[in-house]
Amino acid sequence: MDKKSKKKDKGQGARAQMWLPVLGLLVTLKGDLLELVVRSGLRVLGALLEQERTLLCGARYRHQPERRAERAGYAKGELPLGGRRVSIRRPRVRGVDGAEVPLPSWEELSKTDPLTERAVEQMLIGVATRKYDRSLEPLPDDVKSRGTSRSAVSRRFVNATAEKLSSEWSGSLAELRLSAMMIDGIVCGEHTVLVVIGIDEKGNKHVLGLTEGATENASACTRLLTNLVERGLDTTRSILVVIDGAKALAKAVRGVFGGRALIQRCQVHKKRNVLESLPEHMKSSIGSMMTTAYQCRDPKKAILMLNKIARQLDNHHPGAAESLREGLEETVTITAADLTDPLRRTLATTNPIENINSSIRRTTRNVKRWQGGTMVLRWVGAALHEAAKGFHRLKGHKGMPKLVAFLRANDERLDGAVAARPKAA
Repeated sequence: MDKKSKKKDKGQGARAQMWLPVLGLLVTLKGDLLELVVRSGLRVLGALLEQERTLLCGARYRHQPERRAERAGYAKGELPLGGRRVSIRRPRVRGVDGAEVPLPSWEELSKTDPLTERAVEQMLIGVATRKYDRSLEPLPDDVKSRGTSRSAVSRRFVNATAEKLSSEWSGSLAELRLSAMMIDGIVCGEHTVLVVIGIDEKGNKHVLGLTEGATENASACTRLLTNLVERGLDTTRSILVVIDGAKALAKAVRGVFGGRALIQRCQVHKKRNVLESLPEHMKSSIGSMMTTAYQCRDPKKAILMLNKIARQLDNHHPGAAESLREGLEETVTITAADLTDPLRRTLATTNPIENINSSIRRTTRNVKRWQGGTMVLRWVGAALHEAAKGFHRLKGHKGMPKLVAFLRANDERLDGAVAARPKAA
């Protein structure tokens, strides 16, 4: 080894030895850093409160005839800190009339209560109520705290999600310019919740509402859609409605929106329903034939291809044939819009809302026992709010202008048909 290499290695070793004491110090301080910050912060807060009391009462042990307030010792108080409430000695001030005079800093800090938001966030990311305290950073032993018990966290979560459920899903929808809606149900225990999302003209997704009830329940579907209309959803413009294929849901959509609703039944659900009625050796070939039909760019030709498949199944598998024919034309509604391939594939199924349902299942996985429909709605509503934070624009959103043009053409056709009707005498 030459002298230059030896000198380089020696320099690197010296630098490593120089950092060793610093690293050791950091390891030593790691456990005490939070304690240092908490103690320092509490001291600063105490000094600030004392300074405000001095401004109100004047300096200690000085005679001041113009004094309008006086010191009144200390009282036990609490402020939020690190996901819990900590006990703090609060300086008291009493006016000449004997009434309590509030300290500005204490009043301001007392107004903010991030504990509920923290509790909701912890539970939505999977922290159980009984483990909430363990999820927080530890405090010094002599700092008393409360608000981390299982019951306290549960109360805050229940109150917050109930308030959000009553406010967030009742806002006005009048400003939304929707081009499509997707409706699907998610099962939680013995309860089913209907969820509807809207897609605006730019491809942005919006959670519109939810209600308890299955897609096979016509009254629940109608209740959900009627609520959207009551909140200002425009029913004078055509909209594409993508559903899983339930007859009751399709009936409810037609009843609320009439001819302005262009129903697209999920092609994935339709294939699944048909193939479940077939023996294993036929599933691959029939599935491929249905896929070819759905990929056809001509809606009339696609319908002919699907009817041909149904006729092939009539003799030996009439159940599968009947399932295929049910709502057959509504499975190729999107084909007539002449959309770009990415957008057509996206809107031909309920996959976007299925992805949201998967997010709901992840959020609610720690719930072991559902105690009624109200609890289910609170949790699903909170999970939807959490999922909406990560929404991206719809896959294929660059093709949305073609969908909008397709919908406006349907409006013109409907308006022209109304104008052509003979007026009653």
